[in-house]
Amino acid sequence: MTIIAFLRPLLLRGHRRLAELPPQHNYCIKTPLSVTVEGQDTSAREFRNRLATGPGFPDFLKRASAEKKDPQLPQADVEDTHSYFPEASLSGDGRKVYFETYGCQMNVSDTEIAWSILQRRGYLRTKDPSQADVILLVTCSVREKAEQTIWNKLRQLATLKQKRPKTQSPLKLGVLGCMAERLKTELLEREKLVDVLAGPDAYRDLPRLLSVAHGGLRASNVLLSLEETYADVMPVHRTPQGHSAFVSVMRGCDNMCSYCIVPFTRGRERSRPIASILEEVRLLLDQGVREVTLLGQNVNSYRDTSVQQLSGVEPTRRSRGFSALYRDRQGGLRFADLLDRVSLVDPEMRVRFTSPHPKDFPDEVLQLIQERGNICKQIHLPAQSGSSRVLQAMRRGYTREAYLELVAHIRGIIPEVSLSSDFIAGFCGETEEDHQQTVSLLRDVRYNMGFLFAYSMRQKTHASRRLQDDVPLEVKQRRLEELITVFREEASKVNAGLIGSAQLVLVEGESKRSATELCGRNEGNLKVIFPRQEVPTNPSSTCTAAISPGDYVLVKITSASSQSLRGIPLCHSTLSSTGTAVH
Repeated sequence: MTIIAFLRPLLLRGHRRLAELPPQHNYCIKTPLSVTVEGQDTSAREFRNRLATGPGFPDFLKRASAEKKDPQLPQADVEDTHSYFPEASLSGDGRKVYFETYGCQMNVSDTEIAWSILQRRGYLRTKDPSQADVILLVTCSVREKAEQTIWNKLRQLATLKQKRPKTQSPLKLGVLGCMAERLKTELLEREKLVDVLAGPDAYRDLPRLLSVAHGGLRASNVLLSLEETYADVMPVHRTPQGHSAFVSVMRGCDNMCSYCIVPFTRGRERSRPIASILEEVRLLLDQGVREVTLLGQNVNSYRDTSVQQLSGVEPTRRSRGFSALYRDRQGGLRFADLLDRVSLVDPEMRVRFTSPHPKDFPDEVLQLIQERGNICKQIHLPAQSGSSRVLQAMRRGYTREAYLELVAHIRGIIPEVSLSSDFIAGFCGETEEDHQQTVSLLRDVRYNMGFLFAYSMRQKTHASRRLQDDVPLEVKQRRLEELITVFREEASKVNAGLIGSAQLVLVEGESKRSATELCGRNEGNLKVIFPRQEVPTNPSSTCTAAISPGDYVLVKITSASSQSLRGIPLCHSTLSSTGTAVH
């Protein structure tokens, strides 16, 4: 006998017994739902109205896309609204917020996005943490040292919070960005140092989170999104002199390098529509910005599929000898398309990009960099190690030989290119021989700029699950110091080759060391320091003018170090009249 056949008579018997019960036994129904000839019972109708106007399932989904819009078209400012949360309670009411930003330039961009959202809600911004009602730390989790710095800062701020006068509203502390996502439990429950946590994809929710915090509760949103690019949020840029700015073009990363926490704190790759990026670049141009840097965790894997009719069917084209863990993608406007359109906004606006992956440098990108006078001939080419064995353990998708072949190919297309790179000392299983191969790579390539760090294990990464952090700390530090020494030696030689040349410099402002000197950056992104003085308005003019931040100036280089150049200003200039640096 089946279970259904066995249960059927029991169910039927129970149903008959319920039917025989008198009406007064139906106590579980407190509100009659009977329908009269005139219509529904009043109380039932009110109950259903309350259900209809309350929060629905989409209200509890991150950026539920109930209404489809054309993402290629500029949209009005859009924020998540919560029908169950009073609109007035989301207002900042003039509260002052102080931001402190750590880590990469993506965090600088995130700060500008978060501030744009809060500014629209009536918050004010202050540069003085002692005057703030809200202090928000935009954090980094890439290295252990960065996290420890933030822990120390939070403990200092907790003391400031305790000393706040009782006549003022309580000070609220918040952690934004990668550390909020990675250490949510420790921050909220164990240490109890913060009132608000917002992950990289939750900045739209900041007004609500702060409203909850001002009500005396802790609030958190660290959900990652497959769609969020903040394409409709115009960041409030606060660059030092207002003449250079970062423009975020994509978020997240799919590479899954074994040492990297980024895919777990910022999620999967998704690209911002080109129309939105161009709108921001034009706004920056109107504000006097002379240089934009396109920003992303893997910026040159950009792929905009937002408008179907503009999306081709060609597969991803990679650098020769490079592979990826994920499947090749088809369609979309690629990084070459983006770079092309941004560079056409204004031929007098410099264009840079960071941080790319070596695998995504097809010839069309390299040729475009060479052809366009306003795309800087400077490429960041992260190597991480000079050992093929270590590169395989890092899951980088290339060998030492493929990397060197790419360097030669880039220099063949862009002879005057400046190269920079990232290196990690003491990765899991790195031997002394592996380390020496990295040293030799530094000598072979001869970078203009470098970013070198000792390895620190990050939780959730492939390395934390499958590899052993077996290089002693003192060995890591010794190897790091050796890499830094070699890098500086080679960079000094490369930069010394610029002595006697005329470099086009975008002036940033006064030198940090002397009010009588100015500083700026050349096309290779090297700092150039020169005397403050009047110079001819153009190469053939006898009229002179003072040099101001935002000006392009030709500077003749007289000395060089591994970190900077020094020279004498020759004249005011432009990108179109100068082109590349002249020897």
